[in-house]
Amino acid sequence: MGILKRFKDIMSANINALLDKAEDPEKMIDQYMRDMQEDLRKVKSETATVMAEEQRCKRQLDECDAEIAKMQNYAEKALVAGNEADAMKFLEKKNQLVQKQVPLQQAYDAAAANSAKMRQLHDKLTKDVSELNARRDAIKAKVQVAKTQEKMNKMMGSVDNAAGSMAAFERMEAKADAMLDKANAMSELNSIGGDSIDDLASKYDAAPSADVQDELAALKAKMGIQ
Repeated sequence: MGILKRFKDIMSANINALLDKAEDPEKMIDQYMRDMQEDLRKVKSETATVMAEEQRCKRQLDECDAEIAKMQNYAEKALVAGNEADAMKFLEKKNQLVQKQVPLQQAYDAAAANSAKMRQLHDKLTKDVSELNARRDAIKAKVQVAKTQEKMNKMMGSVDNAAGSMAAFERMEAKADAMLDKANAMSELNSIGGDSIDDLASKYDAAPSADVQDELAALKAKMGIQ
């Protein structure tokens, strides 16, 4: 029976395997539940039909039993009244009803057995649906946890990338500092060595004033410098 196989497969399914196969586990679980609810609806309808058949067979059997008892009662009354011919007719009718009673009893027994099986199936499926509803909630909770973990993993990856970018930035900053230090050092080295030849020559190009020349001659005479 297709309905029973569907329930057996789902009830025995490993939740993790179900999640692995599902592109969207939440949607897949909801679809399973809709399918099972539809199956249960069909079983409920069939169970009601079988139970109605049981009731119909029971009613026919009860009516036959009542007629048999009635014919037996009339036969006894006819004998009490001293009318054996009437009693014989009632007994003949009773025998006809007894023959009819046999297939009616068989039909009722079969209908009652089918009804019992369908009620058991209905009750089991109802219980299974209730259990799967609870499992659906558990699966959806796992899916949410998995999605949250996936988001966290992506965020952690972004943080790792940012850390790498920061390290690269710091390396470039250090390189820029080194270049600046080197440039400053070169500037300092270039400044060592005093004035250039042009600067030095310019100092002697300008003639000293007469006062300065006179003072210089007096100083040289004083010091005995020719």
